[in-house]
Order: sequence, then structure tokens, then C-alpha cells
Amino acid sequence: MNLKLVLVSALAAGMVPAVVAQTAAPSAEKPATLPPPQAVPAKIAIIQYENAAAATNECQRAVAAIQKKYGPQTASLQKLKEDIDSLTKQLQNAPATMSDDQKASLARNLDTKQKQYQRDGEDFQNAYNADVQDAIGEVAKKIEPVVRKYLQDNGYTMLLDNTGPPQQGGLNVLWAPGTDISQAVVDAYNKASGVAPPVPSAPTSNAPARPRPSAPKATPSK
Repeated sequence: MNLKLVLVSALAAGMVPAVVAQTAAPSAEKPATLPPPQAVPAKIAIIQYENAAAATNECQRAVAAIQKKYGPQTASLQKLKEDIDSLTKQLQNAPATMSDDQKASLARNLDTKQKQYQRDGEDFQNAYNADVQDAIGEVAKKIEPVVRKYLQDNGYTMLLDNTGPPQQGGLNVLWAPGTDISQAVVDAYNKASGVAPPVPSAPTSNAPARPRPSAPKATPSK
């Protein structure tokens, strides 16, 4: 006897409630208990993202070109600083025979050069740092796929950026139980880009020597 015939017979005999109750009984049972979720061990990587980008051969070459670009401005500021030092010494070691008018003229000249040094130095520093940041930013965009591949190849489940001081509204890692992959990423990027390291040059007092330098501050001699 099939199910349709059983239901028809039950309806005729006034037994539908019992049949329905028997049919619905299994749904009243408690659902099977699911196993608890298993915790997956986290493998955390830490990177100083901007520093890693700045340390690549490609970025170091770009910064070397920027240093060359600003060479004339650097030399001009150095010459201005030497003039300020010379005028300062003349005023400090002025002989008793120097007239007040001469001293006043030296003081005015010194003040003019100090203001020029301050103004030109700030302009130079802002322009220089902006160019360096642009160079770092360009490499940072291209380094992202290398970082992602390194994480996947080495089984990392989380990446934390520990670049510089905390930014307002951002995340800065002061400490975390992870592995710093910054140098490994730099090595991987250098290999992938094929860019050789820049030829080292002897650092001078008027040229920044590090891959991510700050321009010299314009602080006039006293």
C-alpha cells in the first residue's frame, strides 16, 4: 500500500490527527549537535612597509637621482651658511677700532642672510622630502604583490604594518608576537625587479646619504 492510499484511508476513518502527529514527530526532536569550531593557529607577519619600500634597490636609485637633482640648491645653501658663519665671527671678533656704523652694517647683512637661509632651507626641505616620498610611494605600490605572494608562500595568516610613529586614526604596532618580514620582502622585490643596487658614493656634508633622508634643516648659526 502506497503513502497516498494510507492518507486517504486515514482521512476516511477520522485518524488524520494521529497520522499527522506521527509524521511531525521527528521534527520535534533536538537537532544534531555540531562540533565546536576548531581554532586555527595564527601565523603573524610584521612589516615596516614604507621602510621596506625605501630600502629596495629601485627606490635607492630614485633617491640618488633626487639628491643629484637638488645638488645646486644644496651647494647654494652651504655657501650661504658659510657666509653666515663668516659674518658671525666678524661681529664676535670685531676690533675696538670698528665703528658702530660698521657693526650695524655687518649685523644687518647677517640678519638678511639668516632670513634667506631660513626661507630657502625650508623651501628646499619641503620640495626634497616631497620628491622622496613620491619615490617611496611608487615603489610601495609595486611591492604589494610581492608581499602578498610571500605571505601566501610562507603560510602567514595576518600582516601587521609597523611603519613609523602612530598616525591619527590609524593602527601602529608597538609589539606583536610575529616575524618581521621586511628584509625578506626587500630581497624578494630586488630579485623580482632585477634592479641592481646603486653605486655607493662617498657621503658629503651637503648631500644626504641614506635611502630615505630628511633634507638638512635650515638653522642659522648664532
